Amino acid sequence: MSDKHTHTHVAEDGTVYEHSHGHAHTHQNTKAVLNRLSRAIGHMESVRRMVEEGRDCSEVLVQLSAVKAAINNTAKVILKDHIEHCLVDAVESGDHEAIEELTGAIDRFMK
Repeated sequence: MSDKHTHTHVAEDGTVYEHSHGHAHTHQNTKAVLNRLSRAIGHMESVRRMVEEGRDCSEVLVQLSAVKAAINNTAKVILKDHIEHCLVDAVESGDHEAIEELTGAIDRFMK
């Protein structure tokens, strides 16, 4: 069984990127990330209901700010996990493409 993984990503402009990694991904915080994402999704659903109910715009913005912070914190967990495990594996195996991909992903996330 090969430990090569192929991923497809769609950029904001609709461009489809496909790439593979030659190393296995070991993610220590998958459950924590999924829990954080579930909470953020639930929070977004409540914000949508606020908008549907015609709630005050400032209340909606405060809640959106909380969702944005939750998403950023989730990204930090993913990034830390990626650096500590996947990137270390990539460096040890000489996979320079993985480093370039991480840099690109950070650039897109920070926009």
